[in-house]
Amino acid sequence: MTSQPVGQTARRGSSPLPGANLPVKFNSPLTYGSLVLLVGKTETIKQRAIYVYLPSVEHKERWERYAKKLGVSLSKFVIEYVENSIRQEEEPGYKSRSDLLKENSELKKKVQELSKKCRLLERAVERLEEELRRYRARPFLEEEFEGVRVYEKELINLLKSREVVSSDEILSHLGIDPSESAVIKAISRQLENLEAYGLVKYTPTGWRWIG
Repeated sequence: MTSQPVGQTARRGSSPLPGANLPVKFNSPLTYGSLVLLVGKTETIKQRAIYVYLPSVEHKERWERYAKKLGVSLSKFVIEYVENSIRQEEEPGYKSRSDLLKENSELKKKVQELSKKCRLLERAVERLEEELRRYRARPFLEEEFEGVRVYEKELINLLKSREVVSSDEILSHLGIDPSESAVIKAISRQLENLEAYGLVKYTPTGWRWIG
């Protein structure tokens, strides 16, 4: 095939397509009425150049709009869409750019929904833990309580596992908020009782397990 100069149109054969004949060569500058695409700047560029005759100039302008919308050059736009069509025929399960973008958008939506559910569940767990702490704290807050007082297992394990534990470390380890005054008071009562039983001892740096 004889190349046509860029910017000029050409008609071939006795029955040319209606409308504008648009020469196409990969990666060359784009001029009005022509579409120039290049596969790569090598010595074989002329052998690999192709000419595409579109039905009209409007078709070419439509391609330009879509390429601009996708943020790619017209050359890459044409190559990608042609390759997508071929690979969809040759490779079952092949996904085009639009398919991948759609799938990515759907996955992002699912992640947002799951994140929202996760936050709701975390808040629900926090409320349940607060209620449980208040329930366990009641026996140590009621002076006339009758029954068995159950000490916090985590508190005992914490005291046993470290040489000295400060009051702030105890509250942090047990997940107690500073605003939970009733629960803090119950923990203090537990520590005082343990000290009275000779199991722990308070020092200037914190509580020490001696039982």
